[in-house]
Amino acid sequence: MTASPQRRVALSLLAHPDDAEMFCAGTLIRLADAGWEVHIATVASGDCGSMTLPRAEIAAVRRREGIAAAAKISATYHTLDEPDIQVVFDKATNRKAIDLVRRIGPTLLITHPRHDYMLDHEQVHLLARSTAFSYSIPNASDLPLIPGSAIPWLYYCDPVEARDPYSRGLVSPTTFVDVTRQMERKIDMLACHASQRDWLRSHHGMDEYIEAMKRHSAERGRQHGVMYAEAFVQHRGHPFPQNDLLADL
Repeated sequence: MTASPQRRVALSLLAHPDDAEMFCAGTLIRLADAGWEVHIATVASGDCGSMTLPRAEIAAVRRREGIAAAAKISATYHTLDEPDIQVVFDKATNRKAIDLVRRIGPTLLITHPRHDYMLDHEQVHLLARSTAFSYSIPNASDLPLIPGSAIPWLYYCDPVEARDPYSRGLVSPTTFVDVTRQMERKIDMLACHASQRDWLRSHHGMDEYIEAMKRHSAERGRQHGVMYAEAFVQHRGHPFPQNDLLADL
């Protein structure tokens, strides 16, 4: 198990467009600024993300929003185009996820925690666990293996409200990342998802979409002694890297 990555490639593999911007964009910004190649991937297309538009139309809108948000930090956006609320860990989806990660070859991977408020997130957790372990196995995919591919450092971002939905207990992070200086850029990235922001502004009468993210980041920041922070739990199971790469960086 190496103490530092051979390649500096970060991937967030999350469920829906805007999940990365809510939970780990500040960290992705810091990595991009440090010279890392950054990828933002979603398993689902976001096709249930509208009260008025049909599936194909809102999915196309949300793809454009994901691309625009990633472009803010010169990152690349990807999606597996699975339907919202029907994300499952099965052979076909697992194959798509492995092939995607094989093409990227990340040395750092961020995904959802095991327990979260909706099953799309929990199923993506399983897909990410599978790909993190297996993408660098030569026979795991027919795609060529990028030199330097290896089992990545794996981190779980916060669940919604930072609470385990089964116990309602607050998740205890292994790692905090100070994103105070990155907050305005994180807001800019999240604001790219206008289809979600506009719906919530209309429904709530306020910019709750942005404010909810800021409140969460501020609470994690308070726990870490800074203004804004993002929190993670590192996966340290066999045979994953054991040192806390995010803390080291």
